[in-house]
Amino acid sequence: MKKIVITGGGIAGLSAGIFAQKNGYESMILEKNTNIGGECTGWDRRGYHIDGCIHWLVGTKKGTQLRKLWDLTGALDGVEIYEPESFLAVEYENTTVHFYKDLDRLEKSWLEISSRDENIITEVCDDIRRLWSFEIPAEKPFDMMSLSEKAKHFIRIGKAGTVLQKYSKLSVSDLANKFSHPALRTAISSFMPDGDYCAYSVIFPLSVFTSDQASIPYGGSKALAERMKDKYISLGGHIKTSFEVTEALIEKGSVTGVIAKSGELIKADHFIAACDPSVLYGKLLKGRYADKAYLKRFNDDKSYPLASNIYIGIGYQGTFMDIPRTLRFQVDGIGITQDEKSLSYLQLTHYAYEPDFAPSGCTVLTIAINQFKTEIDRWFKLSSDKEAYKSEKQRIGEEVIKAVGSRFPHMKGKLQLLDVATPYTYHRYCNAYRGAFMSFLPTVGSKMLNHTGEIKGLSNIYLSGQWLQPPGGLPVAVITGRDTIMRICKKDGTTFVQ
Repeated sequence: MKKIVITGGGIAGLSAGIFAQKNGYESMILEKNTNIGGECTGWDRRGYHIDGCIHWLVGTKKGTQLRKLWDLTGALDGVEIYEPESFLAVEYENTTVHFYKDLDRLEKSWLEISSRDENIITEVCDDIRRLWSFEIPAEKPFDMMSLSEKAKHFIRIGKAGTVLQKYSKLSVSDLANKFSHPALRTAISSFMPDGDYCAYSVIFPLSVFTSDQASIPYGGSKALAERMKDKYISLGGHIKTSFEVTEALIEKGSVTGVIAKSGELIKADHFIAACDPSVLYGKLLKGRYADKAYLKRFNDDKSYPLASNIYIGIGYQGTFMDIPRTLRFQVDGIGITQDEKSLSYLQLTHYAYEPDFAPSGCTVLTIAINQFKTEIDRWFKLSSDKEAYKSEKQRIGEEVIKAVGSRFPHMKGKLQLLDVATPYTYHRYCNAYRGAFMSFLPTVGSKMLNHTGEIKGLSNIYLSGQWLQPPGGLPVAVITGRDTIMRICKKDGTTFVQ
């Protein structure tokens, strides 16, 4: 029986491990942390559970390729799905723009806000409906498809491809400026910061949400990862936690083993780096076997920007379900840095639909504040001074609580700061490059090419995870983990089993 060693116990690593076991391999997952799941996680603070990942999950619709894959890995098998009536509401002065799950309702509500914008509202909603025919392919990677399978793939894309192409040439700002009403412009712009980000970053999420392809599994992120872990172990898989891999041993064009921080050597026939590319190329391979065409994206902040966030957990001594699950509201101004302009809005998500996430009669809230190059640099620099780093997190957390209390006066005195995570937190716990929780953000004119995960010059090590193809995130992680085992089966001359 051939052996596969997988570095990284996130969703890609768990997916690879599950399909390795299904296909007759002996596999082992090596994870640096005490818990598996990678960035698909949550943590407990003062009796509350902070969900750290899933805003909405693509692939919850039964009958789709991606849902089948989630079920095969145990992630969603038998799990109930929470269907909020909107996935975002944006307040602007006295107007609230709702991104309803019911697209007809969304269209009607926007027209009520601004009949002057009827033409662009109708155009956008019609384009979203055209995208409903698009389904993220999750059966096999494109480069492993036969000619007939590729033809069917392009037929399935159909008119959706034309819509995606249209919005890939528009920036989010371009799309927002097509609306005359400031509330609608603000709502569209809220998806991305100022810049050259592609407008399909708005259209695509709306299409998967309104076509029921994306929603929220009950139990949250950590529970999803735990279900995959249980599936893997039930198939005979092995996991070593608190086991950080630091180097790959290479002889004559193949990896013979990986060495842990403890000095322990693990040998295998195949190796999968289900981790950040910077860990594979920079740490495990020590800068050798670099894929220059791929890695240049990591050094091009303009064409391939990355995002992280400040993620704030708040405990509320009360319950409510009378506001949208995620609400973006205006604030007087919060100083996120001491020397730059302050925030004029916050985006709050509540978990009232998850009573087990909080003590009885209470609710957990989270606030996500996007961070980009300048802010990320600042957090990494600040992390070298532990006291200053801790003090700044506390300051921002307290300012956020004050702003939430101003927007919701009935919450004043009932809000408790639970935790503040920063871009450096993602780097520290998950080895995430520059603290990124997603892969590269799409910009107008950039080429978001796929990567097979194969490493030039090495015959038996593969990269898996969200960095291999757009748009990144958990769906790409679970797909590429499975795809890697398909490639290994092909190399070994065996028939892949789902």
